[in-house]
Amino acid sequence: MNDQKLDKKIRKDAAKVKKDLHTLVRDSTTRMGRYEDNASQATGKAKEDLTTWVVNGIAQLSKGVKKLTGDAKDAVAGTAAAVKKDVGHGLRHYNVKSQEVADKVPGSFGKKTARYPWVAISIVLAVGFLLGSLLKPARQSLG
Repeated sequence: MNDQKLDKKIRKDAAKVKKDLHTLVRDSTTRMGRYEDNASQATGKAKEDLTTWVVNGIAQLSKGVKKLTGDAKDAVAGTAAAVKKDVGHGLRHYNVKSQEVADKVPGSFGKKTARYPWVAISIVLAVGFLLGSLLKPARQSLG
């Protein structure tokens, strides 16, 4: 092959390689664009799914807290009603017993203690101090 034919063949082959490289670059650019689009869509979908999951979790947690709060309120209300009923019953029972004791005391003493509660309190304190001084063990000196 002579130099002229060789030069012509090299130029033809170089033009073909240049054209093929240009096509390859264009195809790579197109593929990278598609890859970016797919990655963007996948990221957007993952973000949307994560957001939905978090919102649903918070909603379920909120429902659970509301239910727990409602149950606690119901339990407290029920307990308070039971305590109120028991205290009322105990007070009625105490009043009946104290009235029975006051009725058994001779004279008008029972009527006065029922009418003036401070009299009953004073008597109970006096009896308490008397019993305390009688039942208290004798103090020993430290000598």
